[in-house]
Amino acid sequence: MGFNRPSKIQETALPMMLADPPQNLIAQSQSGTGKTAAFALAMLSRVNPAEKFPQCLCLSPTFELAEQTGQVVEKMGKFCVNIGVTYAVRGKRLPRGTVVEQQIIIGTPGTLLDWCFKLKLLDIKKIRVFVLDEADVMINKQNFSDQSVRIQRVLSPSCQMLLFSATYEDPVLLFAQRIVPDPNIIKLRREELTLNNIRQYYLLCENKEDKYKALCNIYGSITVGQAIIFCQTRKNAKWLSVQLLNDGHQVALLSGELAVEQRAAIIQRFREGKHKVLITTNVCARGIDVKQVTIVVNFSLPTNLEDFADFDTYLHRIGRAGRFGKKGIAFNMAEKHKLPLIFAIEEHFKTTIKLLDPDDMEMLEKIED
Repeated sequence: MGFNRPSKIQETALPMMLADPPQNLIAQSQSGTGKTAAFALAMLSRVNPAEKFPQCLCLSPTFELAEQTGQVVEKMGKFCVNIGVTYAVRGKRLPRGTVVEQQIIIGTPGTLLDWCFKLKLLDIKKIRVFVLDEADVMINKQNFSDQSVRIQRVLSPSCQMLLFSATYEDPVLLFAQRIVPDPNIIKLRREELTLNNIRQYYLLCENKEDKYKALCNIYGSITVGQAIIFCQTRKNAKWLSVQLLNDGHQVALLSGELAVEQRAAIIQRFREGKHKVLITTNVCARGIDVKQVTIVVNFSLPTNLEDFADFDTYLHRIGRAGRFGKKGIAFNMAEKHKLPLIFAIEEHFKTTIKLLDPDDMEMLEKIED
């Protein structure tokens, strides 16, 4: 699979996860550092192939992430004889009374809850490893939190719990420590969180039309491997994709309103390079791993409900570029009244986001060097 040596998180976490007796872990590591491979190995190591029932559960916040995680587990477990993986995601309906023989289940909270409690397709008491991927979302967002905790409460005391994420706000970390007995904790200092391999720029724009013009200038000046453009709303994402398609660019639009089959097909085509540009909302901010992505554009800066900068989402978004230490570029489009958001992000991550003139083609071309 191209792993020559373990990344820092793999080197630190794997001995804890594979220890006997099993140890619980709350781990934080930057985007693109191999967290999925780490907990995939842990799950595969704990499975007894002779026993045909679910033994490991992995919860992800989105269908896309569940599917991607499952693909990593399947690839790593290719030579593990008699170990099966199945997906508890929207659209995968199993009738009551179905006997689930696969030992590893990757799913999203709502569907997995149905499988566990409504349809009783698995015995949670027999689960040996419980993984929460993007754990901060899984225990911070109200509906996810209720669902995750409801499953966690029924687990046997000997079940190993593994929580992974790139970001943990302090209250979320405290809550995680309450639900995970005696955890090992791997936590990054704030200054370690800035993705040093990603150069960050901002462009001052008047309005969305001005942003669009700046985007076209970037497009014309830089060799784009593949790019992800993030919008704050579905409406903006739709508007932008129509503009780009009308101008003859090959782009795909991914948002939460699409059916899961459509979302899966779009991600697959993007992975295969059939679309060079993916326009999306925050549905893709977390965990989606496409190695060819070198550029991330924040067409709208991420904000929370109070309209302050959403630091976690910013970090997750720009982390789509520069996977596994590769170099990447992040462009942030900002109207004048949004400048405080840029300064807040700089201050929070103790980093510099350089101002770029979108009309200075020479300067844009120099970015690539």
